[in-house]
Amino acid sequence: MKWHELGEMNCPIARTLSIFGDRWTLLIIRNAFMKTRRFDDFQKQLGITRHLLTERINRLVDNNIFEKVLYHEAPKRYEYRLTEKGLALYPILVTMSGWGNLWQNENKEFPELRYLHKSCGNVTKPTLTCDCCGEELDARQMSPVYIPEEMKKINV
Repeated sequence: MKWHELGEMNCPIARTLSIFGDRWTLLIIRNAFMKTRRFDDFQKQLGITRHLLTERINRLVDNNIFEKVLYHEAPKRYEYRLTEKGLALYPILVTMSGWGNLWQNENKEFPELRYLHKSCGNVTKPTLTCDCCGEELDARQMSPVYIPEEMKKINV
């Protein structure tokens, strides 16, 4: 199977990976959440080649994850801002961060990355919870199921 064919599969994970399933794209998105907006800043921070960065950013713009915003007229310069679709990726990055804190830092050689909740002022460790009962979720308690469109209307 070719990489571009992932976007046509009957699997939401495969379709998602078709957009940002490589390390550079996820790191670009991570940096966007850390307020990086400009091409040169992404390039300096990541050390990625200009060609690869252009390709990845264009894919993010084409898929409505980034919005390209003109900030300088001559020469034309753009910022790349997360759209609502892009902002919706935040739980994925936070979850990956938590996993990395736990499983990719077993010798505790790096400081743990945590998140400050601006509303309450506390440093928090975000978790996945059931939207019905509020219970914390883990893989042992879950089973994936596909819900037909007509069933979504009755809130199954």
